[in-house]
Amino acid sequence: MFPPVVPCLVIGSLLMPCLAGCMGEKTGDLSAATASTGVKATPPPAAAEFKQQSSAARPAPFAVQSTAASTRKPEAAAPKVKYNAGEDPEFAQKHGWPVKCPTPLPGSILPNKRIVAYYGNPLSKKMGALGEYSKDDMLRRLKGEAAKWQKIDPEHPVQPALHLIAVVAQGEPGKAGKYRMIIPDKIVNDVYGWAKEAGAILFIDIQTGHDDIRTILPRFEWLLKNPDVHLGIDPEFNLIKSGKRPGTKIGTYDAADINYASGFLRDLVKKYNLPPKVFTVHRFTRNGVTNARNITLHPEVQMVMHMDGWGAPWLKRDSYKDYIVSEPVQYTGFKLFYHNDTKKGDPLMTPQDLLKLNPKPLYVQYQ
Repeated sequence: MFPPVVPCLVIGSLLMPCLAGCMGEKTGDLSAATASTGVKATPPPAAAEFKQQSSAARPAPFAVQSTAASTRKPEAAAPKVKYNAGEDPEFAQKHGWPVKCPTPLPGSILPNKRIVAYYGNPLSKKMGALGEYSKDDMLRRLKGEAAKWQKIDPEHPVQPALHLIAVVAQGEPGKAGKYRMIIPDKIVNDVYGWAKEAGAILFIDIQTGHDDIRTILPRFEWLLKNPDVHLGIDPEFNLIKSGKRPGTKIGTYDAADINYASGFLRDLVKKYNLPPKVFTVHRFTRNGVTNARNITLHPEVQMVMHMDGWGAPWLKRDSYKDYIVSEPVQYTGFKLFYHNDTKKGDPLMTPQDLLKLNPKPLYVQYQ
């Protein structure tokens, strides 16, 4: 059962590595997630295997073979390569990775860098690391996570980020009757200041409840017109079509909704002469995003499909395979929950674990 006020806390390749997730234009039904785990429970994945065929020895002239040739044993088959779900490069290639997408424009963060973000809201200690700790402690911890990633993958400089839930879904309708609360601009500005202090970028995250993304997103133009502010949206808290209260049902966004938001960001980039925006879409169920293949890519917007479920490592990898790898868009992300991922005794996945995935996530979020 979901709480009455729902943060994301509860519900929230190829034979060569597919690190960036897409290549520029100039270069070349599974069941829904369970509410109790946040990801789909399926059996551990089967192993993939590569086989190397041996070539037969060429016969000597007149079909007279030497004794060595006639007694040569066939070459042994290459050992089987076992992959966890989400790691198999052949599976990624089969489903369209790397994606053919717009060539990155000057000032693009992806794919040359990796974003490492802390998620949450300073008004709540239960919505993520951003609000769980004091400002100084939180920024120190974020710096530590960024250093881990920088050490394990020095080829991709880390761009730290704060991911602020600026519109929070609610279990009650509130004065506006929209089942969402807009965080006061002063608090948003305070967090923006924290990001600047840490050399981080800021994401504003929108949980619409019963509001419409087309109505509420333009309200944040004042913030998104800054070059270091980006966008995230939460399909699970978009319930305007179903009419259900947040926390009683998992919501959804269609490609048409995502295309609206992406188009809005594209227009801001052009209007204010900005570097490209990063746009994260949280997903951990099949119906969390519908018609994903109809999502339009723009050079001005870098789209990240972000695996948002919590649970044991194999469950998270399974969801990554089923809902992110299986339906390529552009770049990929992966969320780690300090508490929910580990509350049943499972280990928190490490940078080394995530770098085994294909494609490799270029956006990593800690909640």
